[in-house]
Amino acid sequence: MAALLCKFKSGDEVILPSYTFSSTATLILVGGGTPVFVDIRPDTMNIDENKIEAAITEKTRAIFVVHYAGVACEMDKILEIARRHNLKIIEDAAQGVMSTYKDKALGTIGDFGCYSFHETKNYSMGEGGVLIINNPEYNERAEILREKGTNRSKFFRGQIDKYTWVDVGDSYLPSELNAAYLWAQLQRADEINNNRLATWQSYYDAFKNLPCELPKIPSECKHNGHMFYIKLKNLEERTKFIDYMKFYGVGCVFHYVPLHSAPAGKKYCRFHGEDIFTTKESERLLRLPLYYGISNDDLNFVIDTLKKFFV
Repeated sequence: MAALLCKFKSGDEVILPSYTFSSTATLILVGGGTPVFVDIRPDTMNIDENKIEAAITEKTRAIFVVHYAGVACEMDKILEIARRHNLKIIEDAAQGVMSTYKDKALGTIGDFGCYSFHETKNYSMGEGGVLIINNPEYNERAEILREKGTNRSKFFRGQIDKYTWVDVGDSYLPSELNAAYLWAQLQRADEINNNRLATWQSYYDAFKNLPCELPKIPSECKHNGHMFYIKLKNLEERTKFIDYMKFYGVGCVFHYVPLHSAPAGKKYCRFHGEDIFTTKESERLLRLPLYYGISNDDLNFVIDTLKKFFV
């Protein structure tokens, strides 16, 4: 919906990181644009704000930032670049519900913000999400896009006596059951958030002296405990670690394979500049079990098992 509201046309370019899920790039293609990847920062795994400007051309229309693991991108500089070049900013805050940047909620800083309530997120309704719009001028068309291209929302508000087809659109409405499942969690949002943060901190405190790299949280960012990852020396050590943890019954998984290395990425997109960190860092990263309500016994088992790997 965010991409459709931006009205990308053929030839338009959108800058984004390659280290993200396919949805981020796919929506640019569906909207009519071309994804242009730039390298990431190794400390946060977010888009490198210092690589964005060099990728801007006369065809660039937007910057798509991804707040990886619920940790914010360097939004002040990105906003400043966007203003100077008259570009829109779309925030992929899929993992960022309850996270902030300088006390501003992620997803509310750019022109559009996108939350996910997929089953893997902190708050879930199975599938679906939320679109946050900072300019009310887009609200009416967003409602139409959401309602299969009709002005049905106006009809429900009593603004028109019948609704009709007025624009392109799709079916973006969650079911009542999905919404109810999510609503129960949102009523306990702080409790869930605090529980995840406590687990995240337990991992951090337990591993801070081990020979592996831990997540880095910039001082201006407050995260939401979406995930806890470690970075091993290289792909070979990570593979050994996954096999080791699996042997003891602990599921540890890596994350995104950079999109520019995927078949669709090679076909539809391009990478601007050098891939210094995107592939290298993605091959080192591994996620540990982290979910609301993990028991102390399970948490301690993961911690003790992981520590023994480095003995």
